[in-house]
Amino acid sequence: MVSRLLVVRNVLKAWALLVGACAVFALIGWALGGYRLLSIFVFCGALLAAALYWYGDRVALGLVRAHELPVGQSPGLHSTVERLAAIAGVAKPRLYLMDDGLPRALATGRGPRGSTVAVSSGLLSAASPAELEAVLAHELAHVRHRDVVVQTSVVVIAATLLELSRVGGWFSRALLFFLGPLASAFVHLMLSPKREFLADATAAGICESPHPMADALVRLDQAAELVSFQGSPATEPLYTINPFMEAGLAALFVTHPAVGERVRRLRELDPDWREKLRAA
Repeated sequence: MVSRLLVVRNVLKAWALLVGACAVFALIGWALGGYRLLSIFVFCGALLAAALYWYGDRVALGLVRAHELPVGQSPGLHSTVERLAAIAGVAKPRLYLMDDGLPRALATGRGPRGSTVAVSSGLLSAASPAELEAVLAHELAHVRHRDVVVQTSVVVIAATLLELSRVGGWFSRALLFFLGPLASAFVHLMLSPKREFLADATAAGICESPHPMADALVRLDQAAELVSFQGSPATEPLYTINPFMEAGLAALFVTHPAVGERVRRLRELDPDWREKLRAA
């Protein structure tokens, strides 16, 4: 029941983005030229919203510098994703690779029938098989819940706002002080930290145990403290955990709950795990 409500909410958010884009363009058109420009600008807004829906995932993948991972290059990973996608009840997503040492993963796309999962080479080398499956299951949970359609759109819009500050030349820093908080407010308005708790719980169900996901979160959190990482802070909502240092501009875009709280909730799904561990 909770997952269905989440899906409905995400669909409504996607429609809100479409209507909001058209409304903004309508106001601009009305201010510039009355009804004639209003109709033209609304049409342009609808076209941009449609383009964001269909091609926003490609923009997001470009922001994180990911490239497609052929089946022949990693057949085992493709097989694992296909099996987990079948359990999650979604179509097998396309697989992309990020060539860097920080263990991280993300999902983007339009929903259960059209999505992409990207993993880093650092994740493939550092995570155990069970932890890797848990992270993949977490990202597939975002696909099943249709979090990806909202996350992708929000990230692309926020990143665009940040990039607009560059057109200011010597005025760019002052422009960033305005556009940065604006983009951050938009991100927090559209995305709730609760989506991560629900994705964690769904991943635990897919993997039939909450502990691989909990262990993976601990590993990713430790790696984030040891490995330097640079990128657009607007992409923070896409990742399994926040890979950025919570300082400066990046602190404005933190949408993930604390890793310790996520691990605690996962462990509580199996309260007897300590006794089982001792018995083993």
